[in-house]
Amino acid sequence: MRDWRAVDVATEDGTLRVGITEGERPDAPAVLAVHGITASLMAWRPVAEHCPGYRVIAPDLRGRGHSARLPGPYGMAQHADDLARILDALDVERPVVVGHSMGGFVALVFGHRHPSRTGGLLLVDGGVPLPVPPDVAVDRITEAILGPALARLSATFPARSAYCDFWRVHPAFVGKWTPAVEAYVDYDLTGSEPYLRSRVSAEAVSADSRDQLVGAPFQEAVAAVGGASLRLLRAPLGLQNEPPGLYPEPALEAATSRLPGLVWETVPDVNHYTVLLSDHGARAVGAAIREAVHSSESGTGQAVGTVLD
Repeated sequence: MRDWRAVDVATEDGTLRVGITEGERPDAPAVLAVHGITASLMAWRPVAEHCPGYRVIAPDLRGRGHSARLPGPYGMAQHADDLARILDALDVERPVVVGHSMGGFVALVFGHRHPSRTGGLLLVDGGVPLPVPPDVAVDRITEAILGPALARLSATFPARSAYCDFWRVHPAFVGKWTPAVEAYVDYDLTGSEPYLRSRVSAEAVSADSRDQLVGAPFQEAVAAVGGASLRLLRAPLGLQNEPPGLYPEPALEAATSRLPGLVWETVPDVNHYTVLLSDHGARAVGAAIREAVHSSESGTGQAVGTVLD
């Protein structure tokens, strides 16, 4: 895998951990990669392999990974502002921003709050409004979507091998276990044996799940997009490796009433996790990132920051 270096960016109440792969030249195109609700920067390492020559910047969001000790407030606006702080610290002006799962929601809000810092936008199985039934509590929706990924936050594990075993039988990874998946899983652990646990803050997950579904910052960002072109890569299988995935095509068709410029394509044979963590999925996402960077550099596409300004 490409070498990563870790950088800690200071905030008023702690530090944000950022993983960076450097480009081959000082003016290498920058890509800001934003992970999902219970994930970490390690979700992007396979994708970075397919972005040769690019500077890939992948932070641990507040409440996750090595940024887990940062307290709230959480929410899409807070994460977006944290991303702007990271760009300031790294002296990066207008990267292409790619967001997976909840990271797509953060990316859209980032474009709305910081339009001059957004050189382009790509969504990966996230960032498009999800339907919220009026008679179902948001926490119940989160539990139904995340399943075992959420249950692990309150569990302890006697050894690293036990945590790997927990994930090996997760439906998303049965028959799909790779060194990249194992590195992603191992990075999530903290504590000492026999009391290892996930780094992810349950408080952050609860606050962020509500905010991405019904919070004002995301709703305002969606309204600002209007009819501008917005690209989504869709996984046909969900978090439990089940069809039709997080975004059934009828749901995406319905979403065009709010996002008439939404275009999507399905990455075949991947689920919500393996769209990033398998070589096949990472290759497709990497190709889409390269296209977004080319569009941004050549001026053939309208910068999202211009649309959301």
